[in-house]
Amino acid sequence: MRRITLFCGHYGSGKTNIAVNYALYLRSLGHKTVIADIDIVNPYFRTKDSEGQLKAAGIRVISLPFANSNVDLPSLPSEVYSVFQNTEEYAVFDIGGDDSGAYVLGRFAPYILSGEPYDNLYVVNFHRPLTSTAEEATEVLREIEAAGHVPFTGIVNNTNLGEETAAQDILLSDGEARRLSRLTGLPLVMTSVREDLAAEVNLENVFPLKLQKKYW
Repeated sequence: MRRITLFCGHYGSGKTNIAVNYALYLRSLGHKTVIADIDIVNPYFRTKDSEGQLKAAGIRVISLPFANSNVDLPSLPSEVYSVFQNTEEYAVFDIGGDDSGAYVLGRFAPYILSGEPYDNLYVVNFHRPLTSTAEEATEVLREIEAAGHVPFTGIVNNTNLGEETAAQDILLSDGEARRLSRLTGLPLVMTSVREDLAAEVNLENVFPLKLQKKYW
């Protein structure tokens, strides 16, 4: 578990859901935690939507000044840079989808790459367009890496069909996730599962999720 964890992936892969849950998990372990939403791509599903829940848990929230508004400018709060200086906090980053969102990550690449070890986790949902196979998911992964200049360190399998998801959907996706791992040379570090299905999914590194329905 690194102090700095980034969640990137294809548009609609569920990065925000994972990031918010992971921040809450870190806080439950007693770590001082901050979550930074630097997603300039998706104006609808934002970390800020869970701001009340996060702050109630004692998590510091950094969000874009135009979150939940009709303004969509690529301006970033200077507060984001404090994450790299305050080593007492565990930091979680929610990065925008695809290579367009990853360009913003490039602004912070020098701080990330020159500092302490980090985790940059690729979130994939094999039920989403353009990432339905390990080969397609690999192509998207490489595009994001090229845009953000921060190499990935691991894979998160977040395959789901929203409220229609069954445990079998997740179990069947495990083979594709492991093929993606072999193609990229990256470890499969987490399989996210809706909390009510977790007991039915007998896989390694299962990470139960509990959030509002719209994040699925």
